[in-house]
Amino acid sequence: MANPTSLSCLLFTLFCSFSIALASSRTLPTTTSVATTVLDVRASVRNTLDVLARDPQTIPLRQQEEAQPPSSSSSSLTLQLHSRASLRKPSQRDYRSLTLARLERDSARVKSLGARVDLAVDGIAKSDLKPLEASAEREIGAEGFESPVVSGTSQGSGEYFSRLGVGDPPSQVYMVVDTGSDVNWVQCAPCADCYQQADPIFEPASSASFSPLSCDTRQCRSLDVSECRNGSCLYEVSYGDGSYTVGDFVTESITLGSTRLRDVAIGCGHNNEGLFVGAAGLLGLGGGSLSFPSQLNASSFSYCLVDRDSDSASTLEFGSPLPPNAVAAPLIRNPQLDTFLYLGLTGISVGGDPLRLPEEAFQLDPHGGGGIIVDSGTAVTRLRAEVYGAMRDAFARGTRGLPAAEGFALFDTCYDLSSKGSVEVPTVALRFGDGKEWALPAKNYMIPVDSNGTFCFAFAPTSSALSILGNVQQQGTRVGFDLKRSLIGFVPNKC
Repeated sequence: MANPTSLSCLLFTLFCSFSIALASSRTLPTTTSVATTVLDVRASVRNTLDVLARDPQTIPLRQQEEAQPPSSSSSSLTLQLHSRASLRKPSQRDYRSLTLARLERDSARVKSLGARVDLAVDGIAKSDLKPLEASAEREIGAEGFESPVVSGTSQGSGEYFSRLGVGDPPSQVYMVVDTGSDVNWVQCAPCADCYQQADPIFEPASSASFSPLSCDTRQCRSLDVSECRNGSCLYEVSYGDGSYTVGDFVTESITLGSTRLRDVAIGCGHNNEGLFVGAAGLLGLGGGSLSFPSQLNASSFSYCLVDRDSDSASTLEFGSPLPPNAVAAPLIRNPQLDTFLYLGLTGISVGGDPLRLPEEAFQLDPHGGGGIIVDSGTAVTRLRAEVYGAMRDAFARGTRGLPAAEGFALFDTCYDLSSKGSVEVPTVALRFGDGKEWALPAKNYMIPVDSNGTFCFAFAPTSSALSILGNVQQQGTRVGFDLKRSLIGFVPNKC
């Protein structure tokens, strides 16, 4: 007869083995308990030199894209996305100056996004906004889809670009891709004031599908700032860095690959200023009724942002579902402001350990304040001060063995890695419900700020209640928005 004590031990051992196996089978592949990951210092520094030495081949790039066979299917459409570095060589002489220019532009955008939320929270209605100063002070002339995505940081901005056709017959142009905007627009002739772009200015007179919108149309009434002139709708959109576009609000045909979309509401800008160098205008991917996905009635869209210093391309897709292996989180809407796409983030882990954060750290409050948005136009992720402080301190504890460097611009945690080929750094992961995590690659949060081996922790605090997930952290990950099921999905290494 078996010893009762021995039998109990045997049963306990079998139970533990079964429990461990069961737990392992239920472990989500997206969850990480890894404490450190490797940063390839040498490769990152080499990229800083390459972006300044590269001679962008914009004309061959355009010809190559236009020669590609259509990749659209009946269920989705695809456009290419590119970095601005592939369109135009940076004007700065060194990578340090380039980084400073990028961060200056980035700070202006962040202030602008925060101001928009503050206006909405304070109950400022669209009808209360100041009407078009442009009519008096800025002269206006008489006047599943897929595409590639490109990084726009080489001119001091964090935008990415896609190429599409405007008009009938279509004129191929580069457009800034922006999840923080709704109004689509393109520079138009005649120009009272237009900045330099890579392609010829769009000629409305040459398009058979160009049609001005009247002031009583739904599209005109949906604008934040508009005015009526001789029965036609005029628009104005201003951005945080002082950039703006002013002109006629019209409908036009937009061509993506072999698919032509008719009667898309866009701005025909006759007076445009700003750091949109290279691009002809902007494609708004926000949540408002005038955004491109909304006008398509798209059930979903996704993009994958290539490295900001890369000359390679990725894609912007409309109509493609989230893949089964996506790390999914809630897509939250702000009842006070429909443009921004809010992420259901529940926490952050550093070095495999969850940070102790206030429950409301990433939540929208009842008045529409707070929360965290996913933004393709902001470069560096901004977090509320107490969240950033906890994250920074945890990361610093895990990097005590690395030589410290002085802070750089908005970065307060930097390192001198000039003597290193690679280093181990603490893992950083974003946490969602049901134990899901999205682990960021080391190069998405330890970034070079010069070509001498100075790297900084690429997060920053904000005094605003609004947090922003920036494009530096999104690089190399396909970010999908399931608008029908209100989900945001992340699939690493899917560019």
